[in-house]
Amino acid sequence: MTTPATTPTVPAVPDAADRAAARARLTDVVRRTPVVRNRALSDLVGGDVWLKCENLQRAGSFKIRGAYTRISRLSEAERARGVVAASAGNHAQGVALAASLLGTRATVFMPVGAALPKVAATKAYGATVEHVGRSVDEALVAAREMAERTGAVLVHPFDHVDVVAGQASLGAEVLEQVPDARTVLVCTGGGGLLAGIALEVAAARDAGRAVRLVGVQAASAAAYPASLAAGHPVALERMSTMADGIAVGRPGQVPFGIVRDHVDDIRTVTEEDLSRALVLLLERAKLVVEPAGAAAVAAVMADPRAFEPPVVAVLSGGNVDPLVLHRVLRHGLVAAGRYLQLRVAIADRPGELGHLLELVGSSDANLVEVEHRRTEARLHVDEVEVALQLETRGGEHRDAVIACLREAGYAVQVD
Repeated sequence: MTTPATTPTVPAVPDAADRAAARARLTDVVRRTPVVRNRALSDLVGGDVWLKCENLQRAGSFKIRGAYTRISRLSEAERARGVVAASAGNHAQGVALAASLLGTRATVFMPVGAALPKVAATKAYGATVEHVGRSVDEALVAAREMAERTGAVLVHPFDHVDVVAGQASLGAEVLEQVPDARTVLVCTGGGGLLAGIALEVAAARDAGRAVRLVGVQAASAAAYPASLAAGHPVALERMSTMADGIAVGRPGQVPFGIVRDHVDDIRTVTEEDLSRALVLLLERAKLVVEPAGAAAVAAVMADPRAFEPPVVAVLSGGNVDPLVLHRVLRHGLVAAGRYLQLRVAIADRPGELGHLLELVGSSDANLVEVEHRRTEARLHVDEVEVALQLETRGGEHRDAVIACLREAGYAVQVD
């Protein structure tokens, strides 16, 4: 009687040899992205702050590292069946590019409403795109069903040791490029990137280096705090964030244990924090970064004295829809006090609008747009509402403009 072959047990954590092998596989595939010092953030922190520009990586994010590592380790028979993945965009592009480089076909399930540039790029790399659900978690259910039905290999965005081993290569680069780093901040969704970097940081600590590692999540999509408190991955009931790249409702089983054992802190940032970070990166660093990729910078800006320098903030991706970027930047300008939207009711008689605009001009606010509304139900019959969009020079100037109008007797509603 022939004893059936047993499937080798997959280790829960990629060891040093696994990570070294992954990095070797990636040598001619990924770019060693630059690390640049940012003066504005350094001034806030009181010491050097460096940006790891993974937004300049092939396919626009770190995801190619894990995707290529995972697919490159498949057998010829497995690659012949194709691969399937689920993603809001970055993992989709990473899988599509890796599959094209390795000669296998890829199908990617993306949420309905995924950013059009990410969808177009995924298709351009040769993948077939299917739209399912409103979140990565829902798309992942469809991807698993296809894998079971067709035999295609599921390339999970974060919950596999090969993916974590691939993402660890970014951590190795950071520690080489900033050898005196004391704090590393990493955006976090399911945890694959944070876990990979955590393993390299843990090895550095064993070698005598003092490095603090901090994961950063969007406050309205933060699954790790509750999961760590519970001692196991816990699913969120709902999520709502502009940072779709880290909008993951449940931590992965593989990265969770690594994060629990080796990550010092998980911070959360608001939508306003993310918006301000994007504005700073565009204005002061000349870098286009997606909301999820700006999470580490958002944490630094929200509490700059909490992090011992030298600080490294990982910019995980730069794949952002220009229309989304426009809205987010406008949101960021509002949060920074540099863009003001307000409504004022004035008497419906000649000269009143001119008087209002003259007052706005005297306060040194720049008028961007004005709208005259006569049909609002809340208005008296002899009133009109004026909606103004103004450019201001910061929080103090914004408050001064509002105070000037109110002192003149206007009832001001700030939007």
